[in-house]
Amino acid sequence: MQISMYNVLVPTVNRMLGNVLVLFDKAEAFVAQKKIEPAVLLNSRLAPDMFALTRQVQIACDSVKGAAARLSGTEIPSHPDTETSFADLRARIGKTLDFINGIDAAKYAGSEDRDIVLNMRTGELRFKGLDYLLHFVLPNFYFHATTIYAILRHNGVELGKQDFLGKP
Repeated sequence: MQISMYNVLVPTVNRMLGNVLVLFDKAEAFVAQKKIEPAVLLNSRLAPDMFALTRQVQIACDSVKGAAARLSGTEIPSHPDTETSFADLRARIGKTLDFINGIDAAKYAGSEDRDIVLNMRTGELRFKGLDYLLHFVLPNFYFHATTIYAILRHNGVELGKQDFLGKP
C-alpha cells in the first residue's frame, strides 16, 4: 500500500489540533477553578527565550496551513496574529482546520517531488515535497504542539500523556 502526502498531513493535523482543543478545555477549567486570569497561561513560556503559549499555537497552525498550501499548489491564507484568549485560539485552530480540510486530496498528487522553497530569516531552505513534509513540517508541528502541552502542564494544568496523544 502506498501512502499519500494528503494522508500523512491532513489526518495528523486534524487529530493533533483536536487534541490541543481538549488541552484548552482542561486549561479553561483549571483557570476557572483556581480563579486565575486566562492570560497567565496564554502568556506563559517554558524559558525566557521561548515563545509564549499563544505564539506556539499560532506557529503550529501557520506551519501546517503553509504546508497544505505549498503541497497542494494552493494560496496560503493570511491569519493575523491577534489572538488574546482561548476562544480566539480555538477560532484560529478552526480556521486552520477548515482550510486544510477544504483542499481536495487530489491536489496533493505528485507533491512528494514538488520543489519547496522557504525564505527564512537565516536564508533559503530548499526541499522536495516528501522531505519537506517528513523532515521539516511534521517535526516543527509536533515541537509546537508538545510545547503547548508542556506550558500548560508546567503551570499546573492536570494533563497526562493520553491528553496529548488523544484517542485512537
